[in-house]
Formats: sequence, C-alpha cells, structure tokens
Amino acid sequence: MTKRCHVVVVSDEPDLHSMLGDFLQRHGYRVTPVAGGEGLKRVVSQDVVDLVVVDIELPGECGVALTRYLHEHTSAGIVALTVSEGAVDRIISLEAGADDCLARPVDLREFLARTKAVTRRMGVGWSGSAPVAPCRETIMFGDCELDLAAHRLVDCQGREISITAMEYALLRAFAENPGRALNRDELAELAHNREWSPFDRSMDIRISRLRRKIETNPVHPQVIETVRGVGYRFAMAA
Repeated sequence: MTKRCHVVVVSDEPDLHSMLGDFLQRHGYRVTPVAGGEGLKRVVSQDVVDLVVVDIELPGECGVALTRYLHEHTSAGIVALTVSEGAVDRIISLEAGADDCLARPVDLREFLARTKAVTRRMGVGWSGSAPVAPCRETIMFGDCELDLAAHRLVDCQGREISITAMEYALLRAFAENPGRALNRDELAELAHNREWSPFDRSMDIRISRLRRKIETNPVHPQVIETVRGVGYRFAMAA
C-alpha cells in the first residue's frame, strides 16, 4: 500500500481550507488544515509532513515566521500564498525558505502544477505515491556532501545542513551539469520545470542562500561561480 503525500494547509480562513483541501484531496493528497502556528507545530511534531501551504497574511505568528520555522526545523516543501502579485512579498517568502510562492486568489490549476513540482523535487510522487529511491550517490560541494538518494546535505563533520526542496533541486541541477555555465532560464527548466521571467530575481536569491550554506566565503564563491553575462557554474573539484 502506497503512502499518500501529506499536505498541511495553514490559514485562518475556513473558505481557503475548504477550497484547497477539497481540491487536493480530489487529486490524491492527504490534507490537514490548521489555523495557525500552534496547530502547525503540533502536526509536524507528531506526523510526517511532505508539503506545507502557508498563508503569509496570518494573524498572530505571521506566515513568514512560520515559513522560517519550517525551513529550519523540517524537511517539508513550502508553498507560500500572498495577497499581492508584487515582487516584495514573493522575495520575502523565498528568503524565509519557501520553495515557491503564489498570489491569491489562487488559480487551482496553477496551484496543483506548483504543488506537483515541489513534491516531485522532493522525490514524492504528485499523486501521493511513495518515492522510488535512486541509486545512492553523493556529490561534493566544497566541504559539503550532497546525498542524492537521501536528499541530505551534510558538512565536513557529518552534520546535516537544512535545505529546501527547491535548494536540493538546484544543487542536483548543478551536480548533473558540472563545469557548464547555466543561465537562469536553464536553471529554471532543470530545477523547477518552468519558465523564468528575466525580471524575476528570485533565482539569484536562491543561489545566494545556497552559497551561504556551502561556500567557505560566500562573498567570494569558489563552488557555485558567477559567469558574467551568462549565469552560474558548478566548479566541481578535480
């Protein structure tokens, strides 16, 4: 018997719970609605959670703070919902650790596609099927090691470094293209399976966040190099 992908929807709006919950359940997901931070933390401490959909405009403990908490304490994928289509809310959500961000009102077809993409990058089938583990393989990123089978990044002392599903997808894209200069469109296609707007700087934010985790000196990166006029390159050690 396969395990259904478990999604937690965090919002204080019953209508949003009902709309997203019913929609996801019809597409094979197991859904748990919670009203805020207290309920979310209780669920993630007691159950395996594959994906969390967070309404950023929560009262009390805001959605950005909860996104940061999830990023630091869990391996769940994170999709943030904002009330604005502007770049500011999206950038704040991504910097806090979200894997993707959508503006409300949500187009359900796009929401499902984004949900599938995040869970697919985590190795969880979009319909809730259990992942098929690839052969065990590890890649060195500077002093860090990425375990492609376990989706884990560890430092030179074996301590796990928290990464989001989106960050894992980027590292894997670089690992599969060592020494190749990749532009933002190519990275978006390889890691995110979608087109990237030339005015969308969130890719640079993700790369900057990754560098802080894997580079000895993020200001002068030696692992993920900037290729002027092109994009980025994984300088794999010889």
